[in-house]
Amino acid sequence: MDIEKAASRREEEEPIVQRPKLDKGKGKAHVFAPPMNYNRIMDKHKQEKVSAAGWKRGVAIFDFVLRLIAAITAMAAAAKMATTQETLPFFTQFLQFQADYTDLPTMSSFVIVNSIVGGYLTLSLPFSIVCILRPLAVPPRLFLIICDTAMMGLTMMAASASAAIVYLAHNGNSSSNWLPVCQQFGDFCQGTSGAVVASFIAATLLMFLVILSAFALKRST
Repeated sequence: MDIEKAASRREEEEPIVQRPKLDKGKGKAHVFAPPMNYNRIMDKHKQEKVSAAGWKRGVAIFDFVLRLIAAITAMAAAAKMATTQETLPFFTQFLQFQADYTDLPTMSSFVIVNSIVGGYLTLSLPFSIVCILRPLAVPPRLFLIICDTAMMGLTMMAASASAAIVYLAHNGNSSSNWLPVCQQFGDFCQGTSGAVVASFIAATLLMFLVILSAFALKRST
């Protein structure tokens, strides 16, 4: 009797906890049941993820090809400018006429900038490969778009400044008494003009790389 009284007293002292009522017919609460189209939603999400990965992998492959071409073009522009020189055939023992890229600081800067850009594009190829292997990764693309934008600005600046010098060399300027030296140094002017054109091509390819990376990042968000 004492044991029954202690048990009843303990039940009276314990707080009353209301338990959630379950559906007796099914034996489980409806609030925890997944939606009927849960599997369909998950399958659709997986298909969209696979489709986005395939599309981004194609963009990454195109990025790699453009990056390789831009690297070759920038290094070719620097090499062409650095190896372009001409000496006129008529000269004496004490006087000779020679044209070299080192005579103009703008041309020297052109060689340095395009060499840096070509080296950067070569070193950025592994990051482009990472984007191919992991098309949904955001950090590599973000790194590339920042660096590509800076390199595009440098390349465009060097190419524009050198284009102004080449234009003066071809046409001259009567106001400043700048004579068209390309009438004498024809081969030198052709070499520098080709280098400037190659640098503009590299800058254009860098611009396309920036657009591709920005579009891929926008599709990721």
